[in-house]
Amino acid sequence: MIDRRQVEYIAELARLKLTEGEIESFTKQLGDVLDYMEQLNRVDTSGVQPTCFVVPEHDPLRSDTEKESLALRDALQNGPSVKKGYFAIPKVIKDE
Repeated sequence: MIDRRQVEYIAELARLKLTEGEIESFTKQLGDVLDYMEQLNRVDTSGVQPTCFVVPEHDPLRSDTEKESLALRDALQNGPSVKKGYFAIPKVIKDE
């Protein structure tokens, strides 16, 4: 179980300012999540094959095939300002 001190420490690491109510709420919520993870860790999965996708017909990964690159004109057409084949942006570094 997670305690208030640990929630305050995590909030400090994340640079979060939490109210008293938020600290209490997060202590319970994080405790519930960790309890559930412990319950999942107790499940025997020794006979289960690791899977990446549950349904093999729905494999969202495409094959890695070579394609023609986007034409420079098409790549630059939506740029707000284009000069000499490059996106033109305002200068952001001052000369010293």
